[in-house]
Formats: sequence, structure tokens, C-alpha cells
Amino acid sequence: MTVKTKNVPCELCLSRKFSMFAGLSDEHLCSLSDAKNFISHKKGQILYYEGTKPLGVFCVNGGVVKIFKTASNGKEQIIRLAKKGDFVGYTSLIGEDMYTTTATIVEDAQICFVPKETFLRVMAEDVEFHRRITQALCRDLGVMEGKLTDATQKTIRERLAMTLLKLGDSYGVDGAESQRINIVLTREEIAGIVGTATETVIRLLSEFKKDELIEFQGKKIIILDKKGLARLSDFYG
Repeated sequence: MTVKTKNVPCELCLSRKFSMFAGLSDEHLCSLSDAKNFISHKKGQILYYEGTKPLGVFCVNGGVVKIFKTASNGKEQIIRLAKKGDFVGYTSLIGEDMYTTTATIVEDAQICFVPKETFLRVMAEDVEFHRRITQALCRDLGVMEGKLTDATQKTIRERLAMTLLKLGDSYGVDGAESQRINIVLTREEIAGIVGTATETVIRLLSEFKKDELIEFQGKKIIILDKKGLARLSDFYG
């Protein structure tokens, strides 16, 4: 169920400091506040579908959004997971292209939708904001190039170890000697991030547990040995 909620003024938004909207002038923040819609989404809901036309930009206020492509065999290839402060759908909007991915809610989320005209006007008028957007586009390109390299040069075991480390960096809660990945992903979703079959991920996670690299707490994964995973992923190689 999608619920439209009373807008929180952008100047009062606690998530803004994590986003590219940080540092905008009061004038532009007011423009965003007046134009945006603040909407609560439940897990499993779709933000947009691949092949549809962008009408604006989504800014994640809370929760997690999965951005993925669907292969001809129906399997998902997860491009990234967007969290608090992240923009979703802006690359297609700026490129004046149809969405090349689909975005769906992984954990209940609160999301601000900024219409295309307002977003592009702020981008055109604020040089610093334009620079941050350009840098983000370049980083996204670098990430995709890295994933392509990993897919051809790293084994599935190495890619899974790297995926767990990155999930720990983004969603980890540190304990005394361990780190809980504080997000629930299905084995299918983890396989979609790694780029392999679900059965392979299930087998490798069991092996990681046997090797005392990780353990499970309900549906969540606990990282027990970050250095071991880093060595396995060749992260420092």
C-alpha cells in the first residue's frame, strides 16, 4: 500500500545531509519542498518499471530500494541497493531516456518524489549541485566498470565475499567482535547482486559459515571475520 504523507520541508529533513541536496540554498530547498511528494511505500511495491518514461527523481528518506534488470530467463541482476539519502532514477532522467532498470522496495521506505521540471531547474541554477550530480554519474560509471571487471576476473566465491563486505559497509551494525548486516535479503536477491545461481549462493554461504567467516541470526547475516572475507575476496590484492 502506498500512502501519501504530509511533506517534511527539505530544510528540516534529517536525511538531506546524506544526499546530494545537502548544501542547497534556502531558495532551492523551498522550491523542492513546494514541488515534491512525500510517500510511504511498503516492501514489494514498485517505484518504476524498466522501459517507462521518467517523470522525476526519487530521493530515499528511509528504507531500502532495489534497482535491478530482468534477464530473458526471468532472473534478476541487481544493479545496486539505494538507502537513505540516495537518488533513484536520476541517470535516465538526465539522459532523457527510458528507465533501463526497475526499482522496487526491499524494506518499507519513505521516499520523496521531485518532479522533473523542478529537479532540472535546480540543477541548472546551482553550479555546485550540478557538479555533485556529475561526480555521482561518474562514480556510477566507475562502479559498473568495476562490476564488469569482477564478473570476468573474480570467482563467484570472491564476488560473494566482496558483496558481504560491501553490505556490511552500507548496512552493518558493529558488535564486540562481529558485524550484523542489518538488512534482510533473500538468497535469490544475494544471488542477483553476485550474478550467479541461487543454489550456488546457498552452498557458498554454508561453506562460509562452516569456515567461521559468518553466522546467521534469523534471516540476517553476521560477519564474524572481516579480514578473512577480505582475503578471500582479494580486496587487498
